[in-house]
Amino acid sequence: MASTFHPPQRTLMGPGPSDVSPQVLEALGRPTIGHLDPQFVKLMDEIKELLQYAFQTNNELTIPVSAPGSAGMEACFVNLLAPGDKAIVCQNGVFGGRMKENVERCGATAVMVQDDWGKPVSIDKVRAVFAEHPDAKVLAFVHAETSTGVESDAKALCQLAHDNNALSIVDTVTSVAGIEVNVDAWGADAVYSGTQKCLSCVPGISPVTFSPRAVEAINARTHKVQSWFLDMQLIMGYWGANTKRAYHHTAPVNAMYALHESLLILQNEGLENAWGRHQKNHQALVAGIEAMGLTMVVDADDRLPQLNLIAIPEGIDDAAVRNTLLSHYDLEIGAGLGDFAGKAWRIGLMGHASNKKNVLLCLNALENTLGEMGAPINKGRAVKAANAVYA
Repeated sequence: MASTFHPPQRTLMGPGPSDVSPQVLEALGRPTIGHLDPQFVKLMDEIKELLQYAFQTNNELTIPVSAPGSAGMEACFVNLLAPGDKAIVCQNGVFGGRMKENVERCGATAVMVQDDWGKPVSIDKVRAVFAEHPDAKVLAFVHAETSTGVESDAKALCQLAHDNNALSIVDTVTSVAGIEVNVDAWGADAVYSGTQKCLSCVPGISPVTFSPRAVEAINARTHKVQSWFLDMQLIMGYWGANTKRAYHHTAPVNAMYALHESLLILQNEGLENAWGRHQKNHQALVAGIEAMGLTMVVDADDRLPQLNLIAIPEGIDDAAVRNTLLSHYDLEIGAGLGDFAGKAWRIGLMGHASNKKNVLLCLNALENTLGEMGAPINKGRAVKAANAVYA
C-alpha cells in the first residue's frame, strides 16, 4: 500500500537538478491563487523583469515556459522554423543532437557541424558551412554543454548568424546564473534555459527570450506553429505586458512563486558575484581533484565552472563509486554521457550547491571512496589543496 513519500536529504552535485535553497522551498508552500488573479498577474510582470536581468536583455518577449528546459528548446525551434527551412546545428555533445531532432520534427533540414565531445564549437567550421549553405534560416548551438562541461563562444557564433542573415537559437540551460550570459550584447535571437541548474529552482520551468528580429519572424509566419501549447503568438496573449490577459493555460502557480524567489536571490547576490562564486568554487574543486592525482577532461580555457568533467581512473567501476557516494554520503554526482559514458564523472557546482562546504565534502568523500577501492590516488592532499584556493 502506498504511503506518504519522504525523500532523503541529498547533496546534489550532479548535472542537475541542483540543491534548492530553503527560501525557494518555502515559496512553493505559499497559498495557491488563480493564474488570472490580479496579484498573480503582478507577479508575472515581476518574473519577466527578473528574467530580463538574468538573461541581460531588454527583449519584451521574455517569459517562463510552463515546462522543463526541453520545452524551452522546442519552443524556440517550432516558432522559428517551418517545413522546407534549413538550419545549421552545432553538435559537440548530447544536446546538439536534440536540436537536430527538433529541426527535423519541424519539417526542416538540419545541416550538422560536428566537433569532438569535450571541445567547443569551431567558429571556423560554422563559417565554412554558412558559405556552403547561405540560405540557412537558423544557426543553433549549445552555449554550455551539460554532457561535457564545455563552453562555446556564444558572442562569435551569434555574430556569424547575423552576418549571414540567419537567426540564432542558443541553449543556455546550464549557463544562466553560472557564467556570463548577455543576450543583447551577443545579439542572440532565441535563447532558452532551465530553472533546475544554476538558478537552483525546482525543475519544470524553462525561461525563454526572443529578440525583436525573432518576434518579427514569428509574426511573419504563413505556416501554423506545429505545437499549439508552445505557439508564441498565443502565449503572448497570456504573458504580454499592458494587455488584458487571455487564458492560454493554467500556469504552475506555486512553481512560479519558487522561480520568482530564486530570481530574487540572484538579483540580491548580483550576477557578477554569482559568476565569481561559481568560478572560485570551481578553482578549489579542480585544485583538489588534481592534487588527488585525478585528471580534468576539458582544457582549462574551455571548462564550465559549474559542470566539471573528471576522468575515471583505470580499473575503477563508475557506477560503484557513484552508488557508494550516494549510499554512504548522500552525495549525488553524475555519470558520463555518450562518448564519456563509463569514462568520466560530471560534478556540478550549480547555484545553491556551489559553495565551499560542498566542494570539501565532495573531495573528501571521493578520496575516501577511491582509496577504499584501491585507486592509485594521492591521499590527504585534496582538501588541503582546495583550502589553499579559498585562503
